[in-house]
Amino acid sequence: MVPDMNQGQKTDRREFLKKGLSLGLAAGGAIILGKTDFLHARETAQAVPDLVAVKNGEPDAMFKKAISLMGGMNKFVRKGQTVVVKPNIGFPRRPEIAATTNPLLVRTVIESCYQAGAKSVYVFDNVVMPTSANSRNCYKISGIEDAAKAAGGIIIPVDDFSYREVTIPGAKTLKTAEVHRLILDSDVFINVPVLKHHSSTHLSIAMKNLMGIVNNRMKYHLVGLDQCIADFCLYKKPDLNIVDAYRVLMSDGPGGPRDGRAVNVELKKTLLMSRDIVAVDAAATRIFGRNPEDIGYIRIGHRQKTGNMNLNELKIVTYSM
Repeated sequence: MVPDMNQGQKTDRREFLKKGLSLGLAAGGAIILGKTDFLHARETAQAVPDLVAVKNGEPDAMFKKAISLMGGMNKFVRKGQTVVVKPNIGFPRRPEIAATTNPLLVRTVIESCYQAGAKSVYVFDNVVMPTSANSRNCYKISGIEDAAKAAGGIIIPVDDFSYREVTIPGAKTLKTAEVHRLILDSDVFINVPVLKHHSSTHLSIAMKNLMGIVNNRMKYHLVGLDQCIADFCLYKKPDLNIVDAYRVLMSDGPGGPRDGRAVNVELKKTLLMSRDIVAVDAAATRIFGRNPEDIGYIRIGHRQKTGNMNLNELKIVTYSM
């Protein structure tokens, strides 16, 4: 039963918000807190939540609600700053396949950055097999190129990348990485992955989406994929993570069926937002129907103190539109 503060229950503010996710993401992600319950929770909150989960809206509306609950985009982007928005654009797939980030969400994130005063907003991904003629169409086929340009985003072409090698302090396996120059030179990094199945890591979410900002990612597969994904987060954590779980590819990931059919896709109409990349992946894993401790890179990221996968320890707000 959802706590009812109007019936005289002496529920501590923090405890009420902590319970939000365990209630809201139970049974594979069905957010059960209604608008009235949520608004009461928001009014009693004294700080920005650790994580926000919004359900039952369109991608743009859910993002706008979530960012308002996080205190507004001005909490993350200031006037005159340069921003990188990093969706998942790894495969030449239509939005309906759910192998790439929803283009309407990408457009709305970029618009919000400019509204907060951003000077420039860049969009790119190191696509899978960039030398393939088909893969070079990822930006266009996914709908993200047109969406980003419509919002004033600056698209970095797949053949216009440059990288610099960095050292990763505390890494167990991935000691160095070649990182895209924009990630190193821009002021703000916003990670916008799509939640989907992955044949090797079980799930692809926020931590794994960072493979699209490095050049030597084949090394990940050779020396230990989960450990490398977690190691890289010791070097670079995004300023904000926004997980697109509007459509979720439940199998055949990460690219979806090669025949282009939108099969094994579930319409979950959910969006998650957090500064904590481990926490947001843990919450997304619950939405998918898995346990966070079963996903190697989440478990390692928690152990390496990159973030917290124990959702019951976090201040979380849920909202059903």
